[in-house]
Amino acid sequence: MTAAAVRSPADEAREATQSLGRWVAGLRWADVPADARERLRLVLLDSFGVMVLGARQPEQRALVAAWRPGAGPAPLVGGGLSTTVEAAAWLNASALVRLELDEGHKYAKGHPGAHGLPAVLALAADLRAPGADTAAALVAAYEVAARFGRATRLRPGMHPHGSWGVAGAAAGCARLLGLDADGVAAAVDTGAGMPVAGHFDSALDGNPVRDAWMSASNVSGLAAARMAAAGVARNTGTAAGSLGELLGSFDAAVLTEALGQRWDVRHGYFKRHASCSFTHPVADAVLRLRPELADPTDVDEVVVETHSMAAGLARTSWDSRLGALFSVPFVVAAALVHGHVRPEASAADARSDARVTRLAGRVRVVRADDLDARLPDERAARVTVRAAGRELVLEVPNPVGDAAYHPFAEDDVLALLSALLGDDEVVATVRDVAAGLPDAPDVAPLLGRLSG
Repeated sequence: MTAAAVRSPADEAREATQSLGRWVAGLRWADVPADARERLRLVLLDSFGVMVLGARQPEQRALVAAWRPGAGPAPLVGGGLSTTVEAAAWLNASALVRLELDEGHKYAKGHPGAHGLPAVLALAADLRAPGADTAAALVAAYEVAARFGRATRLRPGMHPHGSWGVAGAAAGCARLLGLDADGVAAAVDTGAGMPVAGHFDSALDGNPVRDAWMSASNVSGLAAARMAAAGVARNTGTAAGSLGELLGSFDAAVLTEALGQRWDVRHGYFKRHASCSFTHPVADAVLRLRPELADPTDVDEVVVETHSMAAGLARTSWDSRLGALFSVPFVVAAALVHGHVRPEASAADARSDARVTRLAGRVRVVRADDLDARLPDERAARVTVRAAGRELVLEVPNPVGDAAYHPFAEDDVLALLSALLGDDEVVATVRDVAAGLPDAPDVAPLLGRLSG
């Protein structure tokens, strides 16, 4: 084979991105299988409810006040106003991820939906787009982001927020703008060239810059699609260098595996605990063991065996809500003391409860080779609780809410949102918007209901 015939990693990324561009440009909502359409509706239902809950938090209210968002066509979910497309994309994305309740995907190793759904929805409101086009753009954003997540192996210590998912945000916005195959490919490539290089320690330290990475993904995806619409974007295989050489490794062939046959939106997980997804199997196990304890607040030791991705979440102290949400010892202690890990468990008074801080110091987190070997299909945890001379052991293969283990149906998502929001009228509104979006002749009035 001659040197000229050898394809470089950039060539492979460019060709795969071009194939994605053709697929996205030609995607129609009617082409999406019924179960994938239904799953997207559940993702929207969950995401809308979680955005409203995030918007209620004092940190989010302070951010909106400091932002002083100007008037515009896009609803600020739960914020009582409409604002510019970019402001809505940024602020709605931060609300979506603020409490660690956003839907995720274990094979993408992150959150494909949150990377682009706020941007697509804000743009759709501005364009007064038909529901079928909006739904197609939303599923394109999810699928492309998930494929980039599968294709990317980030360097150790990197957080996935705001990196590979920008490409998905760009794809969804480009589809909504009606770009052709070349235009979509150029947008996706440009999005792949605008990742955030965020360190996981920022989350462990409780630094809210982690939320901003997801906001940046949405706004960068909008920018990439607008650049492509203007004809000032190109597809040069940027991901090979940005996501590959710089941020980790990148396998372009994964981008087009079973394209149009495997729908990644089917394989995500919903979150019932307000904490990092790596802690969820642990919380599930502790909550199942808790009724067997005479006094859940008085245990001698808790040993958590888990996989390598979760083993680093071992800090036994925290000085913020976000830091607590990324601590396995906090989640164990909160589950034992409060009997849940809902947002109120990480509020200032609850997370500083002396019982919680004392119990967290009795939690030991250990990486287990046998659990590591079961990745990525299982994100397992084995929990041993020692108390009053007894030893209770429970192993959980995946968290409740995982599509392959304990999937949520609509009733489960509605029950979760009812418990979190405590407002049946709001739950009914987000249900109606999620259900009605694909058939709306103009999504703007429907989405406007979310500003509330």
